[in-house]
Amino acid sequence: MTDSAAPTNDDVVAGTVLDGLVDLASERLGGRAVEANDEFFAPKENLLKPGDAVFDPDRYTERGKWMDGWETRRRRSPGHDWCVVVLGAPGRVRRLVVDTRHFRGNHPEACSVDASPRSGGDEWTELLARAPLAGDSPNEFAIDDERSFARLRLNIYPDGGVARLRVLGEPRPDWPALIAGGEPIDLAAALHGGAPLACSDRFFSDPRNLLMPGPSTHMGDGWETRRRRGPGHDWVVIRLGHPGVIERAELDTTHFKGNYPAACRLEGGLAEPDGFPADEAWRELLGRSELGPDAVHGFEVDAAAGSVSHVRLSTYPDGGVARLRLWGRPVG
Repeated sequence: MTDSAAPTNDDVVAGTVLDGLVDLASERLGGRAVEANDEFFAPKENLLKPGDAVFDPDRYTERGKWMDGWETRRRRSPGHDWCVVVLGAPGRVRRLVVDTRHFRGNHPEACSVDASPRSGGDEWTELLARAPLAGDSPNEFAIDDERSFARLRLNIYPDGGVARLRVLGEPRPDWPALIAGGEPIDLAAALHGGAPLACSDRFFSDPRNLLMPGPSTHMGDGWETRRRRGPGHDWVVIRLGHPGVIERAELDTTHFKGNYPAACRLEGGLAEPDGFPADEAWRELLGRSELGPDAVHGFEVDAAAGSVSHVRLSTYPDGGVARLRLWGRPVG
C-alpha cells in the first residue's frame, strides 16, 4: 500500500480491531460516584479515574495505606458495602470490569451490580448476580440485557477494595431531542455513541481519545502512532453515533508539535453498526489536506457525499491527533 492508497478491509482485519464499546461510567464522559456507605480507606471517586490504578509502597495516610481505588473498612457487622455511580453516557451495558488491581489481601470476595433507568430514585433491577472476585485482577463479566440504564450500584461482599469500575457499552442519547435542537451535532462524539472500530496502529495512545469531550489535556490524551519506517500511512475507522450528513470536520493537533501528521484525509461509507463499509462503498469527504502542529484545523466537508455511518481518517504518514469532531445532521 502506497502513501496515497486507501486501506482495504483486508488491511483493517490485519490492523488492530477494537470492540466499539464506550466506558459509559467514565469520569471523562461525566460519570460520577455519588454515594457510598463507606469509604474509610480510599474514596469512591477513584473508581472512575482514567487509566490503570497505581501502587506506591511507601505512601500512607492518617487512616492507613494509600490505595488508588475505593476501599472500605473491615466490616464487623452483618451486611455488605456498596457504591452508587451515575453514568456519564446512559445506554446499554455489554460488559462490566470490576478491577481489583493492587488489592490482594483486602479485596472483596464477591460483587453484584444493580441498575436503574433513571439517574435518581429507588428503582433498581439486578444487572449482575453475585459473582466471585479475584484479587489483583481485572474481573470481567458479560452482560446480556437490551435495556438502557443511567445509574448502577456496585455491591461488594462483605467489604474491601476495588481499584476501577468500567461499564462498557453503547450510549443511547436522546436523538429526537438532539435533532429538535436544530444545530449541527458532533456525530462522532463518544457521548453520542461514536467509537473506533479498527486502526493501523496505537503504539503510544488509544484512538478512543479522539472522541472524548473537552480539549486534550496533554500529549497522551490523543491518538498517536509509532514512527513509520516503511511505505503506507496510518488510519482509523470510526463508527458514528448516528448515520448522517457531515458538513464540517475539526482535526486538533494540540500538544503534537514535533510529531503531528503532515496531512489527513477523510472518507465515509454506510454499513451495519458492527461492520465496515465494503471497499467500493467508501467515498471521499475531504481530500488530502495539510496539517500543522499544535492547532485546531477546521475543514468544510463535501456534503454531496450523502449520509454515512462510518468514517475513515487517514494520517500521512504517521503521528498524533488530539481530537476529531465531525459536525453534521443525523439522517434516518
